[in-house]
Amino acid sequence: MKKIDMHAHFFPRITQEEAARLVAATAPWLRIDEGGETGNIMLDNRAFRPVYRALWDPSLRIEELDRHGVDLQVVCATPIMFGYRYDGRAVMDWVQRMNDLALEHCAYAPNRLKAMAQVPLQDLDLACAEASRAKATGHVGVQIGNHLGEKDLDDEQLVAFLRHCGNEHIPVLVHPWDMMTDGRMKKWMMPWLVAMPAETQLSILSLILSGAFERLPRSLKLCFAHGGGAFPYLLGRAENAWHCRDIVRADSPHPPSHYLDRFYVDSAVFDPRALRLLVDTMGAQRIMLGSDHPFPLGEQDIGRLVADQPGLDDNARHRILAGNALEFFGL
Repeated sequence: MKKIDMHAHFFPRITQEEAARLVAATAPWLRIDEGGETGNIMLDNRAFRPVYRALWDPSLRIEELDRHGVDLQVVCATPIMFGYRYDGRAVMDWVQRMNDLALEHCAYAPNRLKAMAQVPLQDLDLACAEASRAKATGHVGVQIGNHLGEKDLDDEQLVAFLRHCGNEHIPVLVHPWDMMTDGRMKKWMMPWLVAMPAETQLSILSLILSGAFERLPRSLKLCFAHGGGAFPYLLGRAENAWHCRDIVRADSPHPPSHYLDRFYVDSAVFDPRALRLLVDTMGAQRIMLGSDHPFPLGEQDIGRLVADQPGLDDNARHRILAGNALEFFGL
């Protein structure tokens, strides 16, 4: 059965000197270890994350896709590459360079690899222009972070960007990043394990309860990473709150479950019970295979969870593994 992995990451061979042209102290770069198989994403001289060659080498990526039986993979920036903290015009060259490098990465096997672009989301006009340019140059969509500092997805600037993407038929993947923490989640990757799912739930509920979906075109193709984070499990809580508290439904004319047909989620939930809940909540027609490859928190056997999921008929399995992504990206 065909497999399309629509959530994977890359990081190009950016040197410290190249990163310093943006901001020396905080722009990320790649330090490759002796031997070339492993390395670290760096911030100045500080190691941010250990990584291995599949993140930057498309030849190894294709070898791994072959081993997993993945027919096509859509890659996008590692979120630390976004550059949202900088002035939009100052970061525009960086963004376009990263997007061009993403296309170079995919050019190694153009029938197996496709790219989603990043944009300078902090500047609405530049973000819209780069999203359109990226589509014209071969990107199949854009990836954005789920917030801009204190601005969540219901902020009118971000809604306007989503509206542009809907009108221009540019698919959007929303990825959590810069996770909420006040210092209490210091160890054991707690920001990734606790705050990251909460960030995605916050993004989805922000669009629903603010009434933003009422203002966005139905042509917008929107996907939330990691199975929608905590949203599927806590939908009942939000639904109950909408019916019981007028402050919750003040800006949303319909309960949260009314908007489940306005967005997609990926399948990166790692547990058959979680996937069963996800299918029960969203429907098989709203879930796409996503692995988070090649990071260690990603699915280690891409597509195995869906392939082995009991209770899925062949049509539902096909839709999750490939069919929905074909439609979402217009492939």
